[in-house]
Amino acid sequence: MAPRVLIVDDEENVRDMLGVLLRREGFEPSAVATAETALKEIDRSSYEFVLCDIRMPGMGGLEMLKRLQEKNSDATVIVMSAYGNTDTAIEAMKLGAYDYVSKPFKPDEMILTLRKAQERERLKLENQSLRRELLGEMAFEHIIARSEKMKQIFRTIAKVADYKSTVLLTGESGTGKELVARALHFNGGRAKGPFVAVNCGAIPETLLESELFGFVRGAFTDATRDKKGLFEEAHGGTLFLDEIGELSLGLQVKLLRVLQEDEVRRIGDNRSVKVDVRIVAATVRDLAEGMRTGRFREDLFYRLNVLTIHLPPLRERREDIPPLIQHFVAKFAERLGSSVRSVTPEAQRLLIDYSWPGNVRELENAMERAMVLAEGETLGVDDLPDRVRGGGARLAVQLGDDELSIKKWGRAIEEMLIRKALAQCNGNRTRAAEKLEISLRALLYKIKEYGLA
Repeated sequence: MAPRVLIVDDEENVRDMLGVLLRREGFEPSAVATAETALKEIDRSSYEFVLCDIRMPGMGGLEMLKRLQEKNSDATVIVMSAYGNTDTAIEAMKLGAYDYVSKPFKPDEMILTLRKAQERERLKLENQSLRRELLGEMAFEHIIARSEKMKQIFRTIAKVADYKSTVLLTGESGTGKELVARALHFNGGRAKGPFVAVNCGAIPETLLESELFGFVRGAFTDATRDKKGLFEEAHGGTLFLDEIGELSLGLQVKLLRVLQEDEVRRIGDNRSVKVDVRIVAATVRDLAEGMRTGRFREDLFYRLNVLTIHLPPLRERREDIPPLIQHFVAKFAERLGSSVRSVTPEAQRLLIDYSWPGNVRELENAMERAMVLAEGETLGVDDLPDRVRGGGARLAVQLGDDELSIKKWGRAIEEMLIRKALAQCNGNRTRAAEKLEISLRALLYKIKEYGLA
């Protein structure tokens, strides 16, 4: 496919001459007369190269470069001017221009500059490709998986990482939603920008608004200075909004405005600030159910639900458990100074059979505990937590098992159901009690009885 070039010049004869020249040399040129039109055209369509005049009526070339820098544009810009000097060229380079060509220029000079820019882009893409090859599976760092379900998620990440479109991550607590958010950021075009994460359910509503949007001095009693919000901190990068379902309706309205307008207003300010942020949101809640009950705005749901990635629970991808076990053995051996290097087949079988209501986070916690208690170089059955060893979360009891005590297995199943409900409700005990169909008081008693606090 021919490289696309956008010519931005107020002189018609320059636009025509460059159009003929570039088409003859195998490029696909388009031409506009103003920087304002060029910015709209770049928003609408993608261009590998932009040839831009410095002096034009209205917005000049340097101002256009600033705007492109704010938009995080991938286009390679070459500036042109009949009035230029060294200072102008340096200023253009500082603003992200690849090269500077003085008018009048020879056709060969312009084509040579474009060919050099093409070669630079080719080498950059080749370098990225080689880096991905060398990294192999580590391209999605810290996400350890071999199941087809997770490989499909990896393929989806690779497809959508370069786009600014909002991504909604769904799945139970502990399935690795923040790791996927980081993979989306660091494998895309925003990798050099900031990655900012916030748990919307962990911060009181009164504080969350100032955290997200910032404030100006004097906005409230303790506002002794201006403070940027997380949207501004994430400018040019990605903002990960974990537990988006916990946002109040008031904050949902303000978030919707940011998504629609690409701008934020600090608390106490009467001016808005433009932001270029990719939003990745995550939830354990059923947002569709939240819409039906009036707890979540329908318009915000459709803004967030552009691309959805569902992370399956660990019990639905048990083939991922063995590589995760090996990963955690290596990780904690280094961190704890442990001599453990392997896991016995019996212990591994128990780990694979357990249902992991807390998902990968619970497996990691269990492995760390076992590594602390283990002696020697092999982790065995006796080193595993009681809930895993006793099979409390495994409901398949073989008739030939020695232990057939209804009392013992009843308690194990009860503990498993409480753990699962707490995990699904992200630790919210009131909601967990509703799921379990018991009173909150009874749940609190059983949490204490089983040592789950």
